[in-house]
Amino acid sequence: MAKAFKLPDLGEGIHEGEVLAVRVSVGQAVREGDIILEVETDKAAVEIPSPYTGTVLEIRVKPGDTVRVGQVLMTFSESGEKPEPVPAPAPAVSREASAPEAADVSQAPGPRQGPVPASPATRRLARELGVDLTQVPPSGAAGLVTADDVRAFAAAGETVKTPVAEPTAPAAERPARPPAPPADLPDFSKWGAVERVPFRSIRRATARQMSLAWAQIPHVNSQDYVDVTRLEAFRRKHKQDVEALGGRLTVTVFALKAAATALKAHPRINASLDTAAGEIVLKKYYHIGVAVNTEEGLVVPVVRDVDNKSIKELAVELHTLVQRAHARKIALEEFQGGTFTITNAGALGGWVFAPIINHPQVAILGLGQGRLRPAVIKRESGLAIAARLVMPTVLCIDHRVLDGADAVNFLKLFKQIMEDPDELLMSIA
Repeated sequence: MAKAFKLPDLGEGIHEGEVLAVRVSVGQAVREGDIILEVETDKAAVEIPSPYTGTVLEIRVKPGDTVRVGQVLMTFSESGEKPEPVPAPAPAVSREASAPEAADVSQAPGPRQGPVPASPATRRLARELGVDLTQVPPSGAAGLVTADDVRAFAAAGETVKTPVAEPTAPAAERPARPPAPPADLPDFSKWGAVERVPFRSIRRATARQMSLAWAQIPHVNSQDYVDVTRLEAFRRKHKQDVEALGGRLTVTVFALKAAATALKAHPRINASLDTAAGEIVLKKYYHIGVAVNTEEGLVVPVVRDVDNKSIKELAVELHTLVQRAHARKIALEEFQGGTFTITNAGALGGWVFAPIINHPQVAILGLGQGRLRPAVIKRESGLAIAARLVMPTVLCIDHRVLDGADAVNFLKLFKQIMEDPDELLMSIA
């Protein structure tokens, strides 16, 4: 019988994506695990593998379509089988329209039904460890089970018994908050020529995230100026050594290390607010997101365990991450799990600004361009005025969780670290 392939649950509250490329054609034979589609979901381009081995009978989407979780994208038949009718789905959503009712997004809890997306090597590992892949929670893009997932499942001593889940109502039966009606716009063409471009992909995802953050978080910001004269000398002294390793020694690299140290000293800034439980979630890990300006829009890949990495390691990892973000070759999970965010407008020539917190985090650090400014400095002979390289910093906080004193104390420590790289940033080894 014909088998329908639906867009799987991509996690992190993602319900839709835009088809970037269709890698197969009708009549083509595919094997389980072959890449059949490329879909951009929020800020990541995700390669989606086939869950079946067989022949492509029908392709119901094309590049540019917006598809939702649960929507039928393709149908397949196994070799030698005659296709049976597959219920027709709602039509794919175009770039210029949205249809939330186009797909049934309900998914029953418990073990999944049908083939599990996983590579042949992962399947072999599962067989060797005696693990049932249908029981393994996936961490890969588009629900892909990875080898690490299998190892973690086996190490936890999980059984292959099907868990008994509490019944839940299908998504179609659960009450949903109606979206706010869009504001009416005038006919702009009455006053001159206009051009309309699709509001989609990264730009639309950013709009959703920023609207959520601005609506839920009472923003307060604290500003200071950091004298990075010594840091810049330190950076120039060691940048060639780092470039030889394939990295770039930027101010952001030092800011990552300094921020991790300051977060350890001020754990409430490395937190999230669980309003439903009435609790503040203090995270014991330091995964810091770095805003990257790409041609498609702003993305925030995450550098993990910053506190455990040297300046050299961070310089190489961040440079690689930025390059892959520009090439849209970065996995969805690399945007997830951040505990704090740094955005540096200095590379673009930006000065003082107030960024929006990346919900569900409770703070974000903004950096401006280092500029030469006259400053009063202490010398053995007394006070003097000298040209110093000064960088503005701003910490925006969630005032539900943090107060102004928290922001001031964080910036005070951050400033101290950035102004004394030899002592507090140790070495770049």
